[in-house]
Amino acid sequence: MFVAMSMIPAGDLCGKLLTSGGLATPGFVAWSRFAIGTAMVAPFALRSAYPLLANWRLWLRAALLSGGILSIQIALKTEPLANVFAAFFVGPMVSYVLSVLLLREPATLARSLLMALGFCGVLLVVRPGLGGSVNLIWAVLAGVFYGGFLTTSRWLSHLGTPLQLSLTQLSISALLTLPLGLTALPAPGLATAALTFGSAGFSMLGNLLLLFAYAQAPASRLAPLVYFQLIAAVSLGWLVFDQWPDVLTWAGLCVVISAGLVSARLRR
Repeated sequence: MFVAMSMIPAGDLCGKLLTSGGLATPGFVAWSRFAIGTAMVAPFALRSAYPLLANWRLWLRAALLSGGILSIQIALKTEPLANVFAAFFVGPMVSYVLSVLLLREPATLARSLLMALGFCGVLLVVRPGLGGSVNLIWAVLAGVFYGGFLTTSRWLSHLGTPLQLSLTQLSISALLTLPLGLTALPAPGLATAALTFGSAGFSMLGNLLLLFAYAQAPASRLAPLVYFQLIAAVSLGWLVFDQWPDVLTWAGLCVVISAGLVSARLRR
């Protein structure tokens, strides 16, 4: 689980190196991640997943994922990795609200208060109108898209196996972002190719390891470990870019992680 939670920020680190270095656009990074991911998964699930592509609800799910990945790549072009991931963690809060309203999942006062506290932590990082970066709004938007994606994933989990659903979300997202990818093809080069495959490969392996971990242990035990992504993002941002969060960002990170850990314990 720790390896999986490190690989996901590592994939976004490769994407940041591509966009911030001027090697590729956020649109190309998003499309290439989906296209390469599709090629990696297709041999194992193409035949069984093909009939699912006619279901419009899976297109909605993929559209939410596409919006999330594209938005986070735009944010990463200019913003520190740790700040982007902290703002992005508004996603579980959005998913909680949508699941209660749309899926009629039970809500408790304690968990609702913890979600509100976590949102306050995100505000400490973004600080809209109070000196925070405007571009972090893209990271918040990515979290909103991802929250919708998580809710639709719960809604549609009965339609297929995790591998089948992974292939549908990757292939449909690759198709939806195809115009962004083909209209901004980067100049060929070893560094561009390595970072492009690193962005897709780390992300794909991280998510596959996550599926494997959930198959081996209860979700309630693994849920708190998801917040290790924030620690990994801080560490990678410091090692590669020498970017260290400021005091308010540290406070926001601590609030988000604490609220998430306590909320996860309440589900046990």
